Amino acid sequence: MASSSCFLMATLLLTASTLVSEAQEGGEDVSRRVGGGGAGGGRRQEVVPAMFVFGDSLIDNGNNNDLPSFAKANYYPYGIDFDGGPTGRFSNGYTIVDEIADLLGLPLVPSHSEASGEAALHGVNYASAAAGILDVTGRNFVGRIPFNQQIKNFESTLDQITGNLGADAVANAISHCIFFVGMGSNDYLNNYLMPNYNTRNEYNAEQYSDLLVQQYTSQLTSLYNLGARRFAISGVGSMACIPSILAQSATSRCNPEVDNLVIPFNSKVRAMVDSLNTNLPGARFIYIDIYHMILDILKNPKSYGFSVIDRGCCGIGRNSGQITCLPLQTPCSNREQYVFWDAFHPTAAVNVIMGRKAFSGGADAVYPMNIQQLASLELQPN
Repeated sequence: MASSSCFLMATLLLTASTLVSEAQEGGEDVSRRVGGGGAGGGRRQEVVPAMFVFGDSLIDNGNNNDLPSFAKANYYPYGIDFDGGPTGRFSNGYTIVDEIADLLGLPLVPSHSEASGEAALHGVNYASAAAGILDVTGRNFVGRIPFNQQIKNFESTLDQITGNLGADAVANAISHCIFFVGMGSNDYLNNYLMPNYNTRNEYNAEQYSDLLVQQYTSQLTSLYNLGARRFAISGVGSMACIPSILAQSATSRCNPEVDNLVIPFNSKVRAMVDSLNTNLPGARFIYIDIYHMILDILKNPKSYGFSVIDRGCCGIGRNSGQITCLPLQTPCSNREQYVFWDAFHPTAAVNVIMGRKAFSGGADAVYPMNIQQLASLELQPN
């Protein structure tokens, strides 16, 4: 069913757009490959029609480039290992969703800021650095696109496609697409933990996680009401030992209090997945346990091929984490051995590992099934 729907959406969208030939699309795909970081090689057969991505800087691929924002990565050495160079990805190469797109047989999904008509053939990435579940999150960075606005942007894309193809055809195709959502990190790092926010005085940790998950549930339900049916929800990764946190300690120690905030949130997000699977007919939600993926890499770095876990590959100050990677700064040369690229973000090597676990991993990584299983699942229409 998924493969036939794949053909349906591709055929419909290609018919609607006379501006792009198959040769042009193939050429664009090659130019976007990451140097040695991803699944590489030729494209696999498409498993789903498209993937739509919502989130923050961990998966932003350029949506902040033209915003009046301090949260940007469209400069060297970001993208140093990406064939397209600096694109706005907060990585030296691939993000986790780039690897997942490869594994799904899709070309790399374009940013919303660049996607129009034919460019949106295989999905759109709406993620924005500094964005959160709450609209107020990330205001220190000025410009950013909160999750609520990302959903509105998807709705605009949907209206555009539906106007060309018709509601029934689009609804059928959209129901077979993967919706990858990764939100929450900034609601802690760039809201609750920031001294210029009053959030900690208004909510204790338990109340705040309840607030976030209540809002999150409403937002995901909005996507469901727009036709989304296959959801991959990424939890918040362990942040106690990221270079930015290590740099706050004179002895470069991890701060378990940060993870003590994240753990209840992740637990409630997983419970939310169960609830949504029960209450939203014809949909399937899965939870990607990024927290334990990161934790396992940090506890057993050598088994994953890493040797440097306590500082960023590119950054300034203690643990290369006090100031993030600056324009034209020379990064470490042995990037494949580093867990962290900058003060906050993992290297492409880590992103590829997490993408593969999310795609085909077991119950220790993805619950109640992995993305590969989600993509091929036969869902009953509601």
